[in-house]
Amino acid sequence: MCGIAGFIQTSNFTDSLSNKIVNSMSETLTHRGPNSKGSWVSDDSKVALGFRRLAILDLSPAGSQPMISRSGRFIMVFNGEIYNHKELRKSLNNISSRSWKGHSDSETLLDCFEEFGVKESFKKLVGMFAIGVWDKKKNTLILARDRLGEKPLYYGLVNNNLVFGSELKAIKIFPNFSNSISRTSIAEYLKYKYIPAPQSIYQNIFKLKPGSFIEFSIDNFTKSANDQIAYWSLSESIQDSKSSIITDPAIALDNLDKFLSESINLQMQSDVPLGSFLSGGIDSSLITALMQKSSMQKVKTFTIGFKEDDFNEAQFARKVANHIGTDHTEIILTANDALEVIQKLPHIYDEPFADSSQIPTHLVSLAANQSLSVALTGDGGDEIFGGYNRYFWTERLWNKLALYPPSLRSFAGKIFTNFPNDGWKILEKIFNLIVSPEKGISQLSNKAFKLGTLLKNTKNIDQMYFNLISTQNDVSQFMKGLPKNFSSGQLKFFNSTKQFEPFFENSSEEMMYWDTMTYLPDDILCKVDRASMATSLETRAPFLDHRLVEFAWRLPIEMKIHNNSGKWILRQLLNEYVPKDLIERPKLGFGLPVGDWLRDPLREWAEDLLDEKKMNQEGYFNTGLIQKIWKEHLSKKYDWTEFLWSILMFQSWLKAEKDL
Repeated sequence: MCGIAGFIQTSNFTDSLSNKIVNSMSETLTHRGPNSKGSWVSDDSKVALGFRRLAILDLSPAGSQPMISRSGRFIMVFNGEIYNHKELRKSLNNISSRSWKGHSDSETLLDCFEEFGVKESFKKLVGMFAIGVWDKKKNTLILARDRLGEKPLYYGLVNNNLVFGSELKAIKIFPNFSNSISRTSIAEYLKYKYIPAPQSIYQNIFKLKPGSFIEFSIDNFTKSANDQIAYWSLSESIQDSKSSIITDPAIALDNLDKFLSESINLQMQSDVPLGSFLSGGIDSSLITALMQKSSMQKVKTFTIGFKEDDFNEAQFARKVANHIGTDHTEIILTANDALEVIQKLPHIYDEPFADSSQIPTHLVSLAANQSLSVALTGDGGDEIFGGYNRYFWTERLWNKLALYPPSLRSFAGKIFTNFPNDGWKILEKIFNLIVSPEKGISQLSNKAFKLGTLLKNTKNIDQMYFNLISTQNDVSQFMKGLPKNFSSGQLKFFNSTKQFEPFFENSSEEMMYWDTMTYLPDDILCKVDRASMATSLETRAPFLDHRLVEFAWRLPIEMKIHNNSGKWILRQLLNEYVPKDLIERPKLGFGLPVGDWLRDPLREWAEDLLDEKKMNQEGYFNTGLIQKIWKEHLSKKYDWTEFLWSILMFQSWLKAEKDL
């Protein structure tokens, strides 16, 4: 894995200055590539490319970048892994015999550009990548990102210079960076806990959307995010899949085994030590089981746990690891550990990001990096195979709620949100004592508060889903200076998906599509990429091989959601390797007890960030309302964990921004 950066400049930098600047930009990405560095500057000093290398395939200098194609036409910086590069080499050799300098996927990629063209080559790639390639013949720069958005890429204008980089820190170090903070992006962030692509926290700086590329000529930088071009479309893949639905469960299971095993075997290619993250859930357990099946040695696995029983899954991961026979490492996280990581988060993420599982994800990456350079993860399984609870109870719940008038739903919602937090915890313990463990419930207070909020603010099933993925129904009340015509960019995109409704069997499929397009790349994959790469650890997600994704959409919804439970077909395959009683339990994931920590060990840190005088001077938030919800959280009147964490992560990022 690597870090890439570069620019096309209009500021008349000299050759030496252009080289110095691009090296400074790439130097900020050393954590993404600690092994070596490189740079390239065009003869006229206008174009510069920078690179930091984490050597995974071909550890020799033959894999170094920036890399120049055989003819000299293309100069490329590339972050990622092309898993089918050996197959592509065979295809290239069949066209014309050629000698190779090494066995890196970067060299293969450049030969594809020369043979097939840059844009056509993207369609042939199986892998994760962010690419910047300069075409000397056309005087154009093309930026591209993998289909599902595993690898990040930012770009935009800084003082009329086009700048790009793997992370915002590389862009921010460009001379005289002064792009304003976007209040619209803050509002989007407060609503979703992340800033949806293509926006970033800064004006005129954008994220390249998954499955897209954008092209700039040396004379024309006046392109917007709307000029991004898709070379792969999930919606088109879904439409195509509906003509070849697999109805036989046995055939579907055989195909799943084939596609997933092939993806894992390809992603186990590495010239450095490799292992996996193991939470003990369905996705990571299945990935690890198939890895161990293909490995002659014990797979190294890593998990994280907590002293708080309500959030601790380490014991389940341990049992799965023992059954599969892996070399397992377990880390127990405390509030003090979390506070230490929290101080680093603004630098790790570069913009506000508030998925609190970013903390354990970083710590498990840190532990894994002591003995690994690559870790496989179970990311993507929920979105692609129907794992989230909302997929199988939203429609059923709405059908029941719609029978009652809005006034009655609102009244019930107030009861749920006003019920004491401790009361929900008592009810949770009683319920779990009565029912069997596999049907128990976790974090009931959070779920009840969310349900109460939904009851008060939902008018139809689409709005119910939209509210489920939002921290607040109306974030504008918490903000100052927000444009009056503000409307969520996510909502606009959500409405645009209505054209695909004929291709969805039901609302569950529509939600899965929506999550794959937005929540997966902008939250889950962003979280894992930054948390792991901050420790120089590469992560890979076998579920996100686009061929496996396309196969999953050929399955009827009944093979994903069955008897009010998700990932049915994954469970059937996993049953061949792991006993049911080790897997069937309430899902926790890498969640952590932030709500309780904010009332005690993290309270001093939080109150410093929420200081009313400071916040009034900064001028972003309605401080009176923020103080009100803070007091309600401390008194346990309401559980405001999710929204407060978003405010705190913004304040922490803003503090780091001012300290630069």
